[in-house]
Amino acid sequence: MVESQTTIKLGSHYLLYLNKKLGNGAFGEIYLGLNQKNYQEVAIKLEKKTNKPQLHHETRILKELQNGTGIPKIFYFHQLQNFSCLIQELLGPSLENLFNLCNRKFSLKTTLILAIQMLNRIEFMHNRGIIHRDIKPDNFLMGKKEKDYLLYIIDMGLSKRYIDPKTQKHIKFKEGKNLTGTVRYASIFTHKGYEQSRRDDIEGISYVLIYFLKGGLPWQGQKGKNKKERYQKIMDIKINTKIEDLCKDLPFEFIKFVSYPRNLMFEEKPDYDFLKSLLHNIIKREDIKVDYNYDWLNLNKKDEKQKERTENEEKIKIFTDENINNNNKSNNKNNNNIFRIFNDDVNINMNIFINNFTNLKEEKNIEIEDKKIEK
Repeated sequence: MVESQTTIKLGSHYLLYLNKKLGNGAFGEIYLGLNQKNYQEVAIKLEKKTNKPQLHHETRILKELQNGTGIPKIFYFHQLQNFSCLIQELLGPSLENLFNLCNRKFSLKTTLILAIQMLNRIEFMHNRGIIHRDIKPDNFLMGKKEKDYLLYIIDMGLSKRYIDPKTQKHIKFKEGKNLTGTVRYASIFTHKGYEQSRRDDIEGISYVLIYFLKGGLPWQGQKGKNKKERYQKIMDIKINTKIEDLCKDLPFEFIKFVSYPRNLMFEEKPDYDFLKSLLHNIIKREDIKVDYNYDWLNLNKKDEKQKERTENEEKIKIFTDENINNNNKSNNKNNNNIFRIFNDDVNINMNIFINNFTNLKEEKNIEIEDKKIEK
């Protein structure tokens, strides 16, 4: 391992940039790296030495999921004296970051296109005997370049096999478990301390979808003296919030979507096709085109249109101001001409009037004189 102030060389051809941190995972920090053989950028996840290492566990999970659509490729894992590192495919922004970029609300179209992909990812994991256990917008990332339309699922540090690899049977139901995952999107069963299974991943997805469409969830922002009290408040609101109220002003299919995993048995396999059919029904009814034209892709277009509109408004203003000035000059000139013509007309008319009046007066005088003569 070769080190400098800003870089660390890992293995024979990977370079880690210490000054280019990309974010944090459940149990480690993620940095930008470079494959010096093909100059391809990579993501490098580091975990300091601990009594309960998770990165090695995550690597094993990812190996079992390799070649799945929307699963990041892994290139290299190594355990060093003070930390472990996992080098994997570099992906794009998380849905949480994009959600913030879109003023914390996604359109129905964007949410539905993402939702179908979320179900596909979690179905693939479940079919491999693995549950995720930390469903949240931060753990879904978009691809890069030619795959920027594709949704990826990441951060398998808390993932678990629900099928025992030895017996090939479903793990047994347990109670009294600590909450694993992110409390905002945790299922009610998880709050109650039940062992997690496939149904809990689905319930987590349902909350993420409501979060995207409404801009938040009713149980956000709860405070307590300690974590236990805060978690209890969140659970109480989740249980006491009617699903109809949670899904108010949304297509009725979302009521069915949220209700469905809550009614599943612990070992019961979710009907992924049924859930996807609910979403497809909305797409068909609302005549939504599944073209992967996400909300965030239109932000640049809106900015460009706004810039063009502003430029056009400025041009119109300049053009208008120039026309006003020119018109004022022209109007002044025309007014002068009109005034001159008017004066000329008045002078002519006055002359005519005076002449006529003089002639009329003379005619009257002649008439009077004639009358006098007659008398």
